[in-house]
Amino acid sequence: MTVHSIEAADLSSLVGRYDVFFVDQFGVLHDGHRAYPGAVEALARLKAAGKTVVLLSNSGRRARPNEERLLRLGFRPGSWDFFVSSGEVAWRKFAGETAEPGLRRGTKCLLLSRENDRSAVEELDLRLVEDGAEAEIVLLGGSEGDRFALDHYRRLLEPAARAGAPLVCTNPDKIMLTATGPTFGAGRIAELYAELGGTVEWIGKPYPEIYEATLAIVGVTDRSRVVGIGDSIEHDVVGAKNAGIASVLVRSGILADLDQAGLEALYRRYGARPDHVVTRFAFADG
Repeated sequence: MTVHSIEAADLSSLVGRYDVFFVDQFGVLHDGHRAYPGAVEALARLKAAGKTVVLLSNSGRRARPNEERLLRLGFRPGSWDFFVSSGEVAWRKFAGETAEPGLRRGTKCLLLSRENDRSAVEELDLRLVEDGAEAEIVLLGGSEGDRFALDHYRRLLEPAARAGAPLVCTNPDKIMLTATGPTFGAGRIAELYAELGGTVEWIGKPYPEIYEATLAIVGVTDRSRVVGIGDSIEHDVVGAKNAGIASVLVRSGILADLDQAGLEALYRRYGARPDHVVTRFAFADG
């Protein structure tokens, strides 16, 4: 079996190869609290070079609150063309703005989000409930694993799983970066729901729906000129491979401390290797 080689690179060497850049945010641009060194300048330079810059995130929040956070972290207005979050893709689906009919008015929804975020259901005519036994659907947009143990979510979700309510996970990330270190993400909570016997629908990387929606938004015709940049093999590298675009693994974020042997093990586990590896999302002179 032939294994393709992985090229060490920096952003300067990628600018001439690709026209459209799908850039992850957490673990690539920032850690949720501060921008990584060089990231603000790098994003602006990509845009100034005439590239189409798309921020593609597994955030369960809609695009607007994500963009507002980037501005608070010091990223410059106009540094990206589009922001596509899994929460935004799900909202448009629920609102009936896609080929699917959307959620019925008054649907009873158990919403699990981070920091009491309600953007995922704003302007949707849903009835929010707190008891999982009443829920007709569970919308899982984020984890508060830095505040609660996994058993907290087990107690919340067991009644919904028993009642047969489907869970829609709009943040498939299984590991989440926090101010106190990595903890379990919403993707792990969704796995727990499946373990409880519930049905899970995944929206976000590495699943195809978010890539197809983003490619349609941008109007891409030649996928060979598109590259996805992220810090996760399971989500960013696998998702890019399945979408038929090139991938860049950034050695920041959740894999920052992993050695080469550990990386090789993950490549084998997920059956995907990035086309390029960069130490950080920055230009060599930045």
